[in-house]
Amino acid sequence: MEDTFKGVVIEESLEDTSVLKDVNIVSTKVEPVTDTHKTPWVSQWTLHTIEVPRVSVKDFAERISHSLDQKHNWYADFKDDTHHYIVFRDKVFYIDRKSKEQYDEATQYGLALGIQDYQLDFSPHVKVWER
Repeated sequence: MEDTFKGVVIEESLEDTSVLKDVNIVSTKVEPVTDTHKTPWVSQWTLHTIEVPRVSVKDFAERISHSLDQKHNWYADFKDDTHHYIVFRDKVFYIDRKSKEQYDEATQYGLALGIQDYQLDFSPHVKVWER
């Protein structure tokens, strides 16, 4: 079992970017926003690939859930070989990666917030969104 959880955080999704100081940013990619992003209030997405130490992942998930933009609905996610954190504003899902039901619950939550279904591509049971 790995000692870190890995994932991507979009910097523009955060009201408080200081939360990123507590993780290892492995790489950063900037992509211009297009119509398919459905985020016209920003001009780009800055995607940070992160690693979160296992010992602090639960605390990080809680802190990032309070750092996500309150005006727009975003999520962040990070996973290891067996578990997956899917984090919305003030709501954290800790998912067994073998559980389609748990993924479905997180997907339904995101849809209820108004997030586009193709953007909720964290489940292994759906096609990954090609941006």
